[in-house]
Amino acid sequence: MKTDIEIAQETKLRPITDIAKDLGIDECQMEPYGRYIAKVSLKAIDEERMKRHHLILVTAISPTKAGIGKTTVSVGLALGLNSIGKKAIVALREPSLGPCFGQKGGACGGGYAQVLPMDKINLHFTGDFHAITSANNMIAALLDNYLYRHAKDGFRLKTVLWKRVMDVNDRSLRQIITGLGPLTNGFPTQTGFDITPASEIMGIMCFATSLDDLRQRIGNILLGFDYQDKPFYVRDMGVEGAIAVLLKDALKPNLVQTTEGTPAIVHCGPFANIAHGCNSVVATKLALSLGDYAVTEAGFGADLGAEKFYDIKCRVAGLQPSLTVLVVTLQALKMHGGVPYQDIRQPDVEGTRKGFWNLDKHVENIRRFGQKIVVAFNRYNEDTDEEIEAVRQHCEQELGVAFAVNNAFAEGGKGAEELAKTVVNTIEATPQLKLRYLYKDDDSVKDKITTVAKNIYGAGTISFSHKATAQIKHIYDLGLWHLPVCIAKTQYSFSVDPKAYGPTDGYHLDVADIVINSGSGMIVAIAGNILRMPGLPADPQANRIDIVDGKIVGLS
Repeated sequence: MKTDIEIAQETKLRPITDIAKDLGIDECQMEPYGRYIAKVSLKAIDEERMKRHHLILVTAISPTKAGIGKTTVSVGLALGLNSIGKKAIVALREPSLGPCFGQKGGACGGGYAQVLPMDKINLHFTGDFHAITSANNMIAALLDNYLYRHAKDGFRLKTVLWKRVMDVNDRSLRQIITGLGPLTNGFPTQTGFDITPASEIMGIMCFATSLDDLRQRIGNILLGFDYQDKPFYVRDMGVEGAIAVLLKDALKPNLVQTTEGTPAIVHCGPFANIAHGCNSVVATKLALSLGDYAVTEAGFGADLGAEKFYDIKCRVAGLQPSLTVLVVTLQALKMHGGVPYQDIRQPDVEGTRKGFWNLDKHVENIRRFGQKIVVAFNRYNEDTDEEIEAVRQHCEQELGVAFAVNNAFAEGGKGAEELAKTVVNTIEATPQLKLRYLYKDDDSVKDKITTVAKNIYGAGTISFSHKATAQIKHIYDLGLWHLPVCIAKTQYSFSVDPKAYGPTDGYHLDVADIVINSGSGMIVAIAGNILRMPGLPADPQANRIDIVDGKIVGLS
């Protein structure tokens, strides 16, 4: 079997102008970045056309450390829909260099279900991540300068909330001290770095719908509190326009193509464990405007990405999904069924059945939002027919949900036709259900967090640290209690323990801290010991990436 990068390099790409022409995008509404990538103007979004089209969310059960192939299924579903005569567009998040060179690899899909050119998308792409990183760090530099210049006037901040970011995994930067040396270097301050996907600027880019909206959201970023507990915002420095200038091009969604030359939109890339895990609102709306079916995905398992897609993104953007696809693999089921991690590729029907509890919990959770469900079995070479049939019977007979095998990795669109037909039939068989949110806007902050933790994660008791409680007081003082909550939590378990692969109902969840994202419009609750700057694994993907005879190898 060829590697992902080999398949990508051998695929003949269509000029991006042809892709745009197929979609009816006017030449003046696109800005090519080379021959195969283009930025698309927000003017191409048509709110009226969106209402006549179908939005499909792809989510998953709790993944293994290697992921679960959700992006491959998303691309495959779009390929399969096009293969059966439907006009479909996939809308994905941009990959981060952190996992690309770290543990998980790239985020362009796999095999014959990829978005291309995968090397450029996985690496620097159109520079969106660099723009977000620069904008975030420009705010940090401007704040430090503001504090330095106004110290003579007696201005100081008791608490500085803003951190710097970079798009690599670097545990050494989690906690640092800046301003060491002579006074001209500024004031010594304990701070740290987050990874770029966790930046509030990333969240702002995901929700901004225009340059004016972007500028206003940047101005609303809370930077800290002075000694009278008065909030200090970016707008108090008067630099929101300058930061918007850095981001004006990055706000436009990126148009690329799949391995079969069909359109794909890739834009923004927050993680679902430490942020809200969905691509930009404008990218999703663009896909809905241009395709009869728009396929999008939300990061990690449904307890994280899907909940945030429904409760945050759909709430803010007024989106109404027609159906949710839940991705399942035998490897993940076996892991959650107690099979040793090194053995999850081996045939084990009983181990598979023992992992059904994780699938069942995610189905139950998705139904809380009133969603129709199709389970997509993402097939691997070593999967046996007996194991697949056990999963099919459990889904169809015990859970009462539609089931389809996805083999797009090996066969492209043809291998996803069963899934595509099942999705279309399920959408057409029953009327579209109205999305139900888990909590109301005017519920208290603690009640929102508790509702998600108990109903989605299965937590038994919830506690709030002194630091989190102090932040909740600030939230009410600032009049921000109406914002949705975004819980940062491990992706590998329903609990806060990343190694608790079995059922965890009734566990204790501690909210260690709360981050006020007043610009992006979220309250981020930090559950347990989750870190917003990942570290590199013992054997990072970077060990396999190289350039040989002018060609990139090892990128996946």
